[in-house]
Amino acid sequence: MLIAVSPAGALSADYTIFPNGTAYRASIEITDTSQYEFVDTGILGEPVPLIVGEVQLSGNCSPCRFNTTSPSFTSNLMTLTFERGDYIVSYVSALHDNHLQVSFKNPYHVNITLPQEFAVQNPLLAGISPGANVTRFADNTTLIQWNRTMSADLRFYDMDREALLYFFLQFMGILAVVMLLPFLITMRKKK
Repeated sequence: MLIAVSPAGALSADYTIFPNGTAYRASIEITDTSQYEFVDTGILGEPVPLIVGEVQLSGNCSPCRFNTTSPSFTSNLMTLTFERGDYIVSYVSALHDNHLQVSFKNPYHVNITLPQEFAVQNPLLAGISPGANVTRFADNTTLIQWNRTMSADLRFYDMDREALLYFFLQFMGILAVVMLLPFLITMRKKK
């Protein structure tokens, strides 16, 4: 479960899942702030550090300068500090079990782009938090959007997992027929 928390309001958050499904690139818009914390949520809802790489800051500066505060004894969160203003914070982070969950302190427009290797159409394999708009494009990429949301949750799957599900359902259907057939034959003989 991954959560990014911004200390100030932002307009949009864009996430692009990598084709191998093991990581994503995030671009979070932030306004009128001088810091950004990378936060994940633990099992009990407690804040834990979000491990990130390739951190970039962009805005009305070239290049935008920032300092990184590493986790310490008093705060276990990695924090970016910079001159107060409006920016876009970009980073790469790992994904676990084809699941991306994000949460914010203020409403965001959230966009998650899935590459053609993944899908969200099958409700037995995928999960999407309420309020999402799903668009599948001709090249088989998928865009999932939420407007003005405080959180977004997405579980996606690859085509191998869908094939495995259909195989399992067929196997269970055959097993049910095999187990019910003697009962049905016995019932017919009694009549």
